[in-house]
Amino acid sequence: MVLNKKNFDAVVVVEGKDDTIRLKQFFPGIETVETNGSAVSDSVLAQLKQLSKNRQIIVFTDPDFNGERIRRIVTNAVPNAKQAFITRKEGEPHKKGSLGVEHASKEALEKALSDLHEVSPQASDLTESEYRKLGLAGGAGSRKLREQVGIKLRVGYGNSKQFYNRLHTFGVSLDELKNAVEEAKNDK
Repeated sequence: MVLNKKNFDAVVVVEGKDDTIRLKQFFPGIETVETNGSAVSDSVLAQLKQLSKNRQIIVFTDPDFNGERIRRIVTNAVPNAKQAFITRKEGEPHKKGSLGVEHASKEALEKALSDLHEVSPQASDLTESEYRKLGLAGGAGSRKLREQVGIKLRVGYGNSKQFYNRLHTFGVSLDELKNAVEEAKNDK
């Protein structure tokens, strides 16, 4: 996605007006649709389905439980939607407020919007056995490792089952995952 032109070829789905304000602060021509929280209305979903006929939809929600819920709902309604992620650290409030896109820096937002993921579960050759062998489930330190790997792959974070499913959803291959785990372990 080209972030410096006036007319974007995508519509970005965000949770609320603060997210829109933050994105427009850095990317004045960006177009957003706000879900207004985790109870995504049928009218918003209908609007997104209609928009997806001619425009790319990018889901860019907060890195928290409600953000993930919204992401699932929107992706189920618009399966070809692309996914943008910021890390929990990038979404931390500087003073007051809750975790979210509205707190991210311009650099974090640019990186998220230029490193999009597609839903392509058929592309993953990852097995649960390999996932466990890599230390991403069932061990001391697996939570921290999942967090670091999620940052490396820019796919967000989740508990063991959620993260495994997310890797499949975005078609992360076993080799990609092995490389990310190795990088995360070398960063320590």
